[in-house]
Amino acid sequence: MGVFTFIVRKSGADWTAKQHSGDIESSAGSSYDLQRKLVQAALAADSSGGVQSSFSPVSPSSAIFQVIVGGAVFVGGGAAAAAPAGGAAPAGDAAPAPEKKEEKVEEESDDDMGLGLFD
Repeated sequence: MGVFTFIVRKSGADWTAKQHSGDIESSAGSSYDLQRKLVQAALAADSSGGVQSSFSPVSPSSAIFQVIVGGAVFVGGGAAAAAPAGGAAPAGDAAPAPEKKEEKVEEESDDDMGLGLFD
């Protein structure tokens, strides 16, 4: 699993990024294009599984961008599952949902207690 954290800055019309503790650097004309380049650079350095990324603006001209390759992948509802080496698991491998058991609630009547309302 690889975690890549980048410091992102905007200077004029260009966005630049430098890895916090590493040698990866990149620049682009938009923050979106920069993020795409950084994900590709992270995958070139570590291609061990699925990819997650997070872009967190700090100010209008700076941000933190993080790319996580491999490790846990979030699967609906916040449950985490380990990702296989090739990426996310195919839909057919998902665990079946538990079956709902219906409970029958029987109505009680006065006759069941041996007492009547007007006795």
